[in-house]
Amino acid sequence: MNKVGALLRLTRIEHSAMLVIAVIAAEIITKSLPVPSILAASLITPIFISMASFAINDYYDVKSDTLNKRFDRPIVSGAISRNGALYISLTSFAIGVLASVIINEAALLIAVLFGVLAFLYSYRMKDIALLGNAYIAFSMVIPFIYGDFVVSGSLNASIVVISLVIFFSGLAREIHGMIRDYEGDIKARNSRNMVFYTGKKAAALSAFVLYVLAIALSLFLFFYQRPFSYNLAYLIPILAVDAVLLYISVRVMLNTGSRRLMRLARNLSLGAMALALVTYLFSAVVYFAI
Repeated sequence: MNKVGALLRLTRIEHSAMLVIAVIAAEIITKSLPVPSILAASLITPIFISMASFAINDYYDVKSDTLNKRFDRPIVSGAISRNGALYISLTSFAIGVLASVIINEAALLIAVLFGVLAFLYSYRMKDIALLGNAYIAFSMVIPFIYGDFVVSGSLNASIVVISLVIFFSGLAREIHGMIRDYEGDIKARNSRNMVFYTGKKAAALSAFVLYVLAIALSLFLFFYQRPFSYNLAYLIPILAVDAVLLYISVRVMLNTGSRRLMRLARNLSLGAMALALVTYLFSAVVYFAI
């Protein structure tokens, strides 16, 4: 059981669960759920590509995680070997790509592209100012685009707006992560990320602006985009999400030196984004008109 727990921590299985919700929501918003075999394949792919991404990230980040005292990481704690993490990553990547083969060419292309980018990100891209963070933010977006293309040949307008909301909030969350791990990243990898060039205060201000943009677009969905327009099932939970994101962005902007606050921001933002995903799915199938 300890090994199973370590595997789940290594692959951040909670993120895979969020991706499943995103794919299903995108399929319903765009058209409808596909036949069971395609639906199953469309969920297997993001689950295992995500698992591969996190495992290879810990493989390359072991020195930085050690300096940052990330004993929650299975390689640092000794629960999983570094080579074991590499094997898990490669196996998960292969399963994810193979599952996408039976769907369509677009699904296969997306799976291969983001699997390769995940390896490049962990190897070096994360240390290039903003590029690595933009990739992570876009990786949060891609399940919606992926789910769209599973059932459709073009991008749905609501999916485009949702993608922008998630990209902006995801990039803001990544900037907070850079602030939190800055010292360890500098010592371990001589990282030259955004915080290195701008300082923590300016980086926190940038995160605040990005969160505000995401909040504004989430409200745009309520006024202009089906199935969210004037839907109470969307409005109430999304306002709660927006309130949490605004709260943490202001708090971090005022105090970038507190590791306790940065951990709180990490957990609250993850919870808020998970609630947003559930909200997209719920309001796609339930409509309470205002």
